[in-house]
Amino acid sequence: MRNWLEISGKVIIVTGGSSGIGAAIVQELLKQEAKVVNFDLHDNGYASKNLLFVQADISNRAEVERGVAKVVQAFGTVDGLVNNAGINIPRLLVDLQQNQSPYELTDLFFDKMVAINQKGVYLMAQAVSRILAQKKKGVIINMSSESGLEGSEGQSCYAATKAALNSFTRSWAKELGKHGIRVVGIAPGIMEETGLRTLAYEESLAYTRGITVEALRAGYQNTTTIPLGRSGRLNEVADVVCYYLSERSSYVTGITTNVAGGKTRG
Repeated sequence: MRNWLEISGKVIIVTGGSSGIGAAIVQELLKQEAKVVNFDLHDNGYASKNLLFVQADISNRAEVERGVAKVVQAFGTVDGLVNNAGINIPRLLVDLQQNQSPYELTDLFFDKMVAINQKGVYLMAQAVSRILAQKKKGVIINMSSESGLEGSEGQSCYAATKAALNSFTRSWAKELGKHGIRVVGIAPGIMEETGLRTLAYEESLAYTRGITVEALRAGYQNTTTIPLGRSGRLNEVADVVCYYLSERSSYVTGITTNVAGGKTRG
């Protein structure tokens, strides 16, 4: 039942909506007849009368505020925000195998991941919250990760930024609840392959774990640690997002939901 969620006509901003999970969220929201705004550096060319593309660097306050103002100008308001944009650059804290290692965490990579994954979420949430508070209603969804709950070898900085989002979710739910705003986190686990798995990413992650790229790729297929026995589908994350944006979840706030097929540390 397409109308069960009753989010038709709602204005939803999705950051990083041009690829991966973000693109799946955008497409599902459009199916639900929401008005969707994709904040991204690059447009994926997807066209719909209910879709607006806003080119913006979410780590830049001026671009964020201009972008949100553009949304209000186009649609009159904002009803929800999905903080999905993120970047992952696998790096070791220290590489004891070689000097001046290209796979060791540097200030440049640290600052880049924190700027997009953490600062960008704060800037977007701050700008949108001002609008939602005036209406005494709205939803903010922070896209975390299983690694933010469990940690991840070779991805400590990325995992730390996602753990920070879990704390943002709990704290903002307490702050914004009195203004009628719900804040919810979603933490996907191992998902089906997307275009974001580049060779450079795989080479870096494989090195940090002391394995070959071939062994890393073989590991994608190993789902023995997942009780449901398979990787997740992007649309399954999008479905959870749509549910939390709807009034069907009107008494849910301040939690992070693990969408990982039951996979946990144990």
